[in-house]
Amino acid sequence: MLAAILYDLDGTIVNTDPLHYQVWREMLQKYGIEIDEEFYKNHMSGRLNPQIVRDFMPEWSTEAIYEFSDRKEARFREVAGHLKPLPGVYDAITWGTERGLKQALVTNAPRANAEYMLEVLQLSTAFDRVVISAEVGIPKPDPAPYEYILKEFGITPGEALAFEDSPSGMRSAVAAGIKTVGIATTQEPGELYELGAALVISDYTDSRLWKLLEPHH
Repeated sequence: MLAAILYDLDGTIVNTDPLHYQVWREMLQKYGIEIDEEFYKNHMSGRLNPQIVRDFMPEWSTEAIYEFSDRKEARFREVAGHLKPLPGVYDAITWGTERGLKQALVTNAPRANAEYMLEVLQLSTAFDRVVISAEVGIPKPDPAPYEYILKEFGITPGEALAFEDSPSGMRSAVAAGIKTVGIATTQEPGELYELGAALVISDYTDSRLWKLLEPHH
């Protein structure tokens, strides 16, 4: 029986990746580092900022890495005010609310970003919990963030459904034993199926999603 729906944020509720890519590109260029979309998709999407910065700047102190990460996210928030949620997101969240399901956001994004994006998308009150990987202590792709929310909600993996778009997010949810729907905003559907997605859709208007949810009406 379905008891909870768990959503990732970036690329899952809202397609922030093109904007994150632009901001990373702009900031790394100042250090003579060039990235393209393919590199971003394969090596950066869905990962924690400090991990990414350390890959590029292994000689930097932890303090410098966090300072750069904070600047990068501040810049992102400056330019993200116009973003819109993926089609059908409101319907999916409303569907869960009407059925009394618990709903949570489980993200590798920093809390300031998550709260800002929920405000922009008018979803500030949509979730029972907002789980920030860095606060749990172990980020995706480790299953820890998902295991944390299952424990918080007092449910088994079989009672949850997750939505994810990135390889790290898919690995995290699948490793936690949760049935996961892939959102193909940042990756090819085939890649998400390979990582264990039960279904891959481009957005929440896909009739196959509603067929999947139907038994829980």
